[in-house]
Amino acid sequence: MTIEFKIRKARLDEIEALTDLCMRSKQSNGYDDAFMAACAEEMTVQESWILEDDFWVLEASDGALAGCIRLETNQMERTGELATCFVDPDFQGKGVGRKLFESFITKAKDLDLKHIWLDADPSAEPFYARMGFVTTGRAPSGSIPGRTLPRMEMPLETANLEQTS
Repeated sequence: MTIEFKIRKARLDEIEALTDLCMRSKQSNGYDDAFMAACAEEMTVQESWILEDDFWVLEASDGALAGCIRLETNQMERTGELATCFVDPDFQGKGVGRKLFESFITKAKDLDLKHIWLDADPSAEPFYARMGFVTTGRAPSGSIPGRTLPRMEMPLETANLEQTS
């Protein structure tokens, strides 16, 4: 049976469910409970993310939230930050991340952004590289003192949605 998905804006009444999705997705990378507790505050979905950013969910035909993605923009500099991107562990490996990413790139191009940045979880760095991002350095973790994350970037003129298929 094929699962159908639709992408739509995140809703305020989904904050708890989205936070839970983000936490379960992050923990599926092998992090222990102590690590997850240390990053819980940073990963808690905020009202402002839904109201002020482009925050999207991919919803399965049965209503389950399969994943979420959030774009923060700086219109003055015409840049964006992939600030949130998580796939529910039950949907990993089923093309959900790719579907979210394709919508993300389309939205960024519609906003006439020129450049996208992200700080990647080390386990997600290969996925983002397949999507066209290049690691350009390291950035401090917002949750774990002394930990750094891959800092990745992609000029949108080089973004090719066909390459992600």
